Amino acid sequence: MAAGERLRFGIVGCGSIGPTHAGAVRQIEERGGGAELVAVADPDAGKARKLAGQFGLEKVYDGIESMLRDSDIDAVCVCTPSGMHADHAAAALRAGKHAVVEKPMDVTLDACDRLIAAEQDSGKKLAIISQHRWDAASQTVKQAIEEGKLGRIVYADATVKWWRTQEYYDSGDWRGTWAMDGGGALINQGVHTVDLLQWLAGGVQQLFAYTRTAAHERIEVEDVAAAALTFRNGAIGTLTATTVAYPGFPVRIDIYGTDGSAVIEGDRLRSLVLKNGESYEGEAAAVHAVSVARGGTASVKNEAAARLDDKTTASADPGAVWGDAHRAQIEDFLAAVRDDRRPLIDGREGRRPLEIIQAVYQSARTGLPVTLG
Repeated sequence: MAAGERLRFGIVGCGSIGPTHAGAVRQIEERGGGAELVAVADPDAGKARKLAGQFGLEKVYDGIESMLRDSDIDAVCVCTPSGMHADHAAAALRAGKHAVVEKPMDVTLDACDRLIAAEQDSGKKLAIISQHRWDAASQTVKQAIEEGKLGRIVYADATVKWWRTQEYYDSGDWRGTWAMDGGGALINQGVHTVDLLQWLAGGVQQLFAYTRTAAHERIEVEDVAAAALTFRNGAIGTLTATTVAYPGFPVRIDIYGTDGSAVIEGDRLRSLVLKNGESYEGEAAAVHAVSVARGGTASVKNEAAARLDDKTTASADPGAVWGDAHRAQIEDFLAAVRDDRRPLIDGREGRRPLEIIQAVYQSARTGLPVTLG
């Protein structure tokens, strides 16, 4: 990808998260950032036409196979149900397209490994969405940890206490299934938080977990999960995720070290207090973080598109508005293609949170602790 060229994107999967990807690519396009949104695909013709109309696109396909035959498309954003991610992204790579895959990477580690192999064989770039690493709060806490300002990390925990109605699970036959959703509250709602926790605290070494289907009907998977963790750096901690916490509360991550503490809540920096006298207090949870906690991406998915014509909304705080952090990660993906380097979250990085989540499910099934590789 030479300087001045545009990477032409297609979006496959026009449901809950597809519009966010489309909005992020269009924002980059409007800013002259080397991207162009050219096509959408979905077996549901109504969803595909709606998204195409929203973004003024002429190319509408009935599935990924027909989209991949389009030589005008250089990269594909995979926004299909979770259990299709690896197959769809691998097909894109084999067709000579780069791929951006929405979380989670897939629902099994075997599928992740197949996708990593396809990435290596194709020579194309693969990025797995974990956009909250680009939130300003996440970046600030990560930098403080790397600079040693928190000292030695001794305890870390994360909570995802969200609310989903029975109608949410009934709205799609893939929701709440092991085959397509891969699990419940932890993998669907909690995967980003799992990634942030392990990224900030240094990787999980061992865990013991419980899961339950406590308050929803007609689902195969958990709506409550809790795990005790030990980290590779010697710290301990906890991880909880649920979709039964009415009316839904913002995600919270706490990191405690020998020289200071940091709290991220609702994608914002709630507190950073250090023994050296530095401190920051009191940033409220982002509005979109509260909305997602209570209703899912459907409650905010059109916000990015609605802002496209308002150039005053550019923010120095990636993630301050829904869709901005996706844009920041796709910009990193574009830079990786241009500079022929790995995206910051490639297949190997994208696999890490799923490895932890699968260990939680294994521990809950067996009643035994699980040591990660």
